[in-house]
Amino acid sequence: MTKMILLGTVLAVVLCFFVSPSGAEGLIPLEDFFRNPEKSGFQISPDGTRISYRASWERRLNIFVQDIGSDEAKRITSAAERDILAYFWAGNNRILYLQDSGGDENYHLYAVNADGSEVRDLTPFKDVRVTIIDRLEDIEDEVLIGMNRRDPRLFDVYRLNLASGDLTLIEENPGDIEGWLTDHDGKLRVAMRTDGVNTSLLYRDREDHPFKTLLTTNFRESVAPLFFTFDNKKLYVASNLGRDKSAIYIFDPRTAVHEELLFEHPEVDVYRLFFSRKRKLVTGTGFTTDRFRYHFFDEQRSSLQKELESRLPGYEVTVTSMNKNEDKVLLHAGSDRTQGSYYFYDTVTGEFRKLADLSPWLPEDKMAPMMPVQYTARDGLTIHGYLTLPAGSDGKNLPVVINPHGGPWARDTWGFDGEVQFLANRGLAVLQMNFRGSTGYGRTFWEAGFKQWGRAMQDDITDGVKWLIEQGIADPEKVGIYGGSYGGYAVLAGLAFTPDLYACGVDYVGVSNLFTLLETIPPYWELGRQMMYEQIGHPEKEKELLKAASPVFHADRIRAPLFVAQGANDPRVKKAESDQIVEAMRKRGVDVEYMVKDNEGHGFLNEENRFDFYRAMERFHAKHLGSMAE
Repeated sequence: MTKMILLGTVLAVVLCFFVSPSGAEGLIPLEDFFRNPEKSGFQISPDGTRISYRASWERRLNIFVQDIGSDEAKRITSAAERDILAYFWAGNNRILYLQDSGGDENYHLYAVNADGSEVRDLTPFKDVRVTIIDRLEDIEDEVLIGMNRRDPRLFDVYRLNLASGDLTLIEENPGDIEGWLTDHDGKLRVAMRTDGVNTSLLYRDREDHPFKTLLTTNFRESVAPLFFTFDNKKLYVASNLGRDKSAIYIFDPRTAVHEELLFEHPEVDVYRLFFSRKRKLVTGTGFTTDRFRYHFFDEQRSSLQKELESRLPGYEVTVTSMNKNEDKVLLHAGSDRTQGSYYFYDTVTGEFRKLADLSPWLPEDKMAPMMPVQYTARDGLTIHGYLTLPAGSDGKNLPVVINPHGGPWARDTWGFDGEVQFLANRGLAVLQMNFRGSTGYGRTFWEAGFKQWGRAMQDDITDGVKWLIEQGIADPEKVGIYGGSYGGYAVLAGLAFTPDLYACGVDYVGVSNLFTLLETIPPYWELGRQMMYEQIGHPEKEKELLKAASPVFHADRIRAPLFVAQGANDPRVKKAESDQIVEAMRKRGVDVEYMVKDNEGHGFLNEENRFDFYRAMERFHAKHLGSMAE
């Protein structure tokens, strides 16, 4: 018997609008949930004179720039195949952005001047992936990048001259380095070494000195360097060494000792630390319980947050960008019922104005609240999650979609979720849970998921379903399950291992065979292979474990209707994962709906492909769960 508690709210939902189970009154067009935002990703130039953002052009997100105070913006990129998802200012007159091809995740680094001239591919190398190591904000014409050009498994460090395009090798990866860190002068002084299961923190006083090992831990314990103290002598780290929950410390590399404990939380891990580059001090930290919370050390930054929240009451307010002088601020304000809006604030003049709503076409008052919940699993472990009920419903005898997250070493958080709101608008309740193995709740909770794919991790999902049924929230004949990546695996595992529980399932780029998953991991994950064996299981030493947990070997038990969607270029969960389960089902004469997009990878990025997928999902749920459809 499981028990669930609603945190800080009641089950009844304020009536925002009424949707009849027999009609389509109140339906919001599907495209409104999944179209590209009006404008997003606002950033301010270092000198504080210009603002950049992303907006659609030819149905793809491109970068636009405008002067502060002007209403006219200039589009400076012309990406027509893929959205531009990541970009940043490199000095006052240049923007850098990352883009892959067809979802292959081999990101190239591009440069474009702020007036739209001189678009250049700075890393025009085939099958090479670029990572940003240090933006070098104080060095206008340079950036430090990592590239797996020499060996697809390893990232070497290069200094890239943005004016000439010249690349200078700074450090060659000896074969076991999984991460790098610079000091505040942009010098490469910390590295993280792994043998797959043990991690070492490496350090050097100067860039021309050899690295030395400070400490070594099993991957279950972590001392993660965040950044240097401002004299470049010590490190701020997030560490769970000798403790269950990760906390923030000052770490002295001369003695390899944790010194001052800056912040800890009794219930959740703390990983983040914020600082002022101008004033050279740490300003605060943040952590996620039911929602994201701040803790400030600095009165000036605390006062800024209070000022912004007083102007935008009821919203989660995040500072997203500042100019170099830190007197001009861009911020985002959102909630569980809106993608939110961006604002500009001048701390000197007091000017405060809205820049854009991300999705002005979605009526906030017709979205459904996301309620933090917790329930007790069959072995007594507390599972946290979120329950969303259709706006206007009485919360009883509803068709339900169970939505386990991907990762699985990740977690769901409170905030706007277009998928969840779309499902709720169609009359479906949605339960998301942070099953054991999810991150953020400490080492013990995380480790409780090791080698539990299809076992205790799946039981946590099942127990959430059973509670919904026992409490009368869910119609036991109309429970579906939908998820992507690991969530897609959980869909297949749910249909195979608890075939009487679900009326249907939607598997989105999900894993069906743990053997082939481990055989085909991307080369740049190779350093983590042994760790994955510890977390999932060893394909040779634990064959029975992996076979028992792989849905493809139990496809004969699947009775519920299944819809599978896959990107042909997915480098993480190969198309073969979906092919296998579809073939196994069809061999039994079971009709499986199968959607493959040839220009996508691990999830559908292009707007038209998203529309196709969710339209097919909408029809599928309407047929098998009785939910509404346009």
